[in-house]
Amino acid sequence: MIKLAYDFHLHSCLSPCGDNDMTPANIIAMAALKKLDVVALTDHNSSKNCPAFLAMAKQYGIIAIPGMELCTQEEVHVLCLFSRLEDAMNFDGYVYEHLLPVPNNQSIFGRQQIYNEEDKVIGEEPYLLINATDISFEEVYDLVKGYNGIMLPAHIDRTANSLLYNLGFIPPESKFSCVELYDKDKMEYLRKENPYLTNCNIITNSDAHYLEHINEPVNFIRCESRDIKDVLRALVRE
Repeated sequence: MIKLAYDFHLHSCLSPCGDNDMTPANIIAMAALKKLDVVALTDHNSSKNCPAFLAMAKQYGIIAIPGMELCTQEEVHVLCLFSRLEDAMNFDGYVYEHLLPVPNNQSIFGRQQIYNEEDKVIGEEPYLLINATDISFEEVYDLVKGYNGIMLPAHIDRTANSLLYNLGFIPPESKFSCVELYDKDKMEYLRKENPYLTNCNIITNSDAHYLEHINEPVNFIRCESRDIKDVLRALVRE
């Protein structure tokens, strides 16, 4: 087993709330500076900056996971992580068809920039990416699995866009086995109030929208190897 320093929840400048300095290249460079081993790009309802993100990671020897922070119709945020870029981009296409076609107002939400492997802007997403999709929370597990990915409810202890606050409970038919907490000090309390979490891996990430907010190497995961499939397998206890 090997120990890897991680941050599985990062937003690039494609996310409307992401700083313009959060280009794929800058994120990877900062992750390398902070000596992280594995990072995931999880923009709101989009994976379109993942190709550039993965290409830059190869230059730095960092394990990069293509992903997305999906917003369900209940406005629950869910991290979706994939072992292959192809699967992430196919999932991106599916989600885009289920996103409300509301134009982005740049004066309010900022630009939603798409970058290439040379760290140059090649386009902008016209629809506002922080809107909810028409995908229900109960659909997400099987949907993401169909694209060879894993899902984990994001920042479940927050008072907005979280499973526990938006739904008010964990559906008894749930299948997920990993969740993200914003504040790990709440872990024991939440497990007591929600016995389902007893058998879940619980991780914490930065949810960084600015370069300086990317985590230091303080959170670790133990994996069989540096292969992305092994990293994801370690998260969901397969």
